[in-house]
Amino acid sequence: MTRRDSVTLELFQVPQPAAPVEAGMDYRATVSRMVSDMLDGAGTHRADVAAECSRLVGKDISKYMLDAYSSPAREDYNAPAYLMPALESACATHAFSGWIAEVRGGQLLIGAEALNAELGRLEQIKHATAVRIRDLKRAMGEHL
Repeated sequence: MTRRDSVTLELFQVPQPAAPVEAGMDYRATVSRMVSDMLDGAGTHRADVAAECSRLVGKDISKYMLDAYSSPAREDYNAPAYLMPALESACATHAFSGWIAEVRGGQLLIGAEALNAELGRLEQIKHATAVRIRDLKRAMGEHL
């Protein structure tokens, strides 16, 4: 008999992408707050972040542009997608990448986390294969 635990069930729910409902994916305010948080957490001045972004994208990115991208009041002036990887790099974060993965029903794993996840997946395959081999041998009349 299987018992359902209503307390820990949420720990094992499969992530789902955001529902594609009309006007339900207007993330302008969310993105500007995220850019603001990234800039505030960068540990350096916005002018320095702008200079690093400019260097990384090969296009002038000014402090004024970053200020505008991070302002919820400037909803028609969100950060462009091409800038986000450079901004994450300049701010030493994966906040935007992680958020976009969550919105699309996934999870971002970086570095050792990604390797651990792949190792876990391969260990599951290895175990399932060993069980299948054992069952086939039994079915053929061989004993372990």
